[in-house]
Amino acid sequence: MKTKKYEIDMCSGSVFRKMLLFAIPLMCSGVLQLLFNAADIIVVGRFAGDNSLAAVGANSSLINLLTNIFMGLSIGTNVLVAQYYGAKKEKDLRVTVHTSMLLSVISGLILTIIGIFGAEKILVLMQTPTEIIDLAALYLRVYFIGMTSTMIYNFGSAILRAIGDTKRPLYYLLFSGVINVILNLIFVVFCHMDVAGVALATAISQTISAALVVRCLIREEGAIHLDLKALSIDKDKFLRIVQIGLPAGFQGMVFSLSNVVIQSAVNGFGNIVVAGNSAGLNIEGFVYIAMNAFYQATISFTSQNYGARNMQRIRKIALAGELYVLVTGVVLGNLMVMFGEELLGIYSTSAEVIEAGMLRLEIIGVTYALCGMMDVLVGALRGIGKSIMPMIVSLVGACGLRLLWIATVFQIPEYHTTRTIYISYPITWTITFSVHAICLIYAWVKLGKQWKD
Repeated sequence: MKTKKYEIDMCSGSVFRKMLLFAIPLMCSGVLQLLFNAADIIVVGRFAGDNSLAAVGANSSLINLLTNIFMGLSIGTNVLVAQYYGAKKEKDLRVTVHTSMLLSVISGLILTIIGIFGAEKILVLMQTPTEIIDLAALYLRVYFIGMTSTMIYNFGSAILRAIGDTKRPLYYLLFSGVINVILNLIFVVFCHMDVAGVALATAISQTISAALVVRCLIREEGAIHLDLKALSIDKDKFLRIVQIGLPAGFQGMVFSLSNVVIQSAVNGFGNIVVAGNSAGLNIEGFVYIAMNAFYQATISFTSQNYGARNMQRIRKIALAGELYVLVTGVVLGNLMVMFGEELLGIYSTSAEVIEAGMLRLEIIGVTYALCGMMDVLVGALRGIGKSIMPMIVSLVGACGLRLLWIATVFQIPEYHTTRTIYISYPITWTITFSVHAICLIYAWVKLGKQWKD
């Protein structure tokens, strides 16, 4: 399979240079996506008020909770496509592509049904403040209309990433994101549609990006060419995708569940704190997405080299990912704190909201590199097909301990503060990173012995 101009050869050449070339478009894609999401929040906060801002922000953890299980399946697609591509198994690769794209449609339809019919009940369980629950439910229902498009784009992008193409998904995202911002302004400022306007703008832009990635795959030649008439679910490939992706999705879902519990704890401090927390969380997302680019690079590079049975290169990939994410997290995390008040001022002019947001940024920012380093280790494990091991470690080490913290320490009257909530993050990141490192070394030793035999 000849490398094309959009692709990166992950199995030869400089690991450090190629991982950076792979990660930069991913970083830009993630930052653009967050900028467009931030545009939603900024437009609502500026032109619809703090209640509308809180209503949109209160949904972020819930949306992640509902979508992560299916987004995990797209990770399964990424790993499987990359492994077959590295091993040069074109027939298996072709079947995996068609199974994955049909699976994306099914996943999106399921999420749409859940989002539309279960929105208000779930928000009530989250103890969403009564003054914003109607707005939050409306936003969620409209937002999930576009969920099928979201799944199609993410599965299609996973296929392109697996062969080393991170540029075209960036171009598609840029185009659809500009449309999103324009529609935000039209629907909210001129049509006065409030939260429904930003949700509708998002759904439309997601449909555009999905159409572009499908068009790209249809026009591709070779094993990743998409033939809509050939869409079907192959049992063996479906089970492999589920075997790799379901633990990743379940881990993401439980992570989001723990964040929903934390969001519920934050909700108990009122809509000003909710708004500040939402703005702070949105700013953190820019740092996280920069680190996450190296997590995704680690998955794709490791998967291809696993298919090519190149153990020495797999070790170099993990080291490169850790060094890149450490530098990224330390630099951007501290810049986030340094310019925190100015950044929060973009989201809200309220001094109380800015103060609430700064408390979160000051605790998370200086330690955020730990989160990225933890994720890179998970990516290295998933790339060699070990998905259950990092899931168990993450569920116990991060989610379980975080929930235990909220159930115990946070309940002590003198520690019943938002500061106590936020401190749980760096503590659980440190513990989970340490255990992941031990698991990765064990998996490498075991894999090395298998390949020698």
